[in-house]
Amino acid sequence: MEREHASTPEAATAAIGEPELIDLLHLDRARVISSWLVGDVLVDPGPSSCMDRLLEALDGREPRVLALTHIHLDHAGATGSLLERFPHARAWVHERGAPHLLDPTKLLASASRLYGERMETLWGEVLPVPAERVDVLRGGEIVEGFRVAYTPGHASHHLAYLHEPSGYAFVGDVAGVRVGAGPVLAPTPPPDIDLPAWRRSLEVIQGWHPRMLVPTHFGSYGDADEQIEALREELARVEALASELDEAGFVAAMRRAFEAAPGAREAASYAQALPPGQSYHGLARFLARRDAT
Repeated sequence: MEREHASTPEAATAAIGEPELIDLLHLDRARVISSWLVGDVLVDPGPSSCMDRLLEALDGREPRVLALTHIHLDHAGATGSLLERFPHARAWVHERGAPHLLDPTKLLASASRLYGERMETLWGEVLPVPAERVDVLRGGEIVEGFRVAYTPGHASHHLAYLHEPSGYAFVGDVAGVRVGAGPVLAPTPPPDIDLPAWRRSLEVIQGWHPRMLVPTHFGSYGDADEQIEALREELARVEALASELDEAGFVAAMRRAFEAAPGAREAASYAQALPPGQSYHGLARFLARRDAT
């Protein structure tokens, strides 16, 4: 495992063509989890439970890099399985997330407490990644046409990637969850929500002035400033809700927010991408830490 991934101007090559969205059809539902193919770089490959769909969409194309925004299972659970299938591919990941790729034991134990008996159905197999197949990033690099930023808040190991040739910013969960014409909502699951850090990360993304803002959940949007401002307002809203309500009240408020989506299918996509009970517990943990200091 490389402790630092250095790049040179010669290595920073532009990917060919527009980035391609792959809807992973998580649990057979559209617009829940996306993966993006940028030349031969695959951003957020998703969970192993969606690997058949991903391979079908790749249609024989072999990714050379798996660029992970963070290691949560809905974004990166298939990494080990894909590297086993594609022996020349590598994974990019933040230094704080890298140990959990090499040994996912703690990650799986934590996820099992959240998902219980649904773990296998939701996420499928999670294989360890060989250290020699991992490139560790810290943020601040420019790697093969991608500008890399460290963007904590949703996760302490979160990265965002600006593909400079296309102007697409792949922002994982740090720019929120948005389905089509629906609202911009904040995914705040345990264990390491940090709202001040999240707000600073939004400033970084906004400073990129991306042509397209690409959240993993779901799609791509040309109104980056508007989406980021909407997420700032949403972070303030859910922080207040978690301070004032118990879990049942918070969940009910979030379900009403889902219903602001244009239709029942979109509302269901929100509920699957952003389980409201988990969002409550992530915020409650953050508020407890904050109030203890």
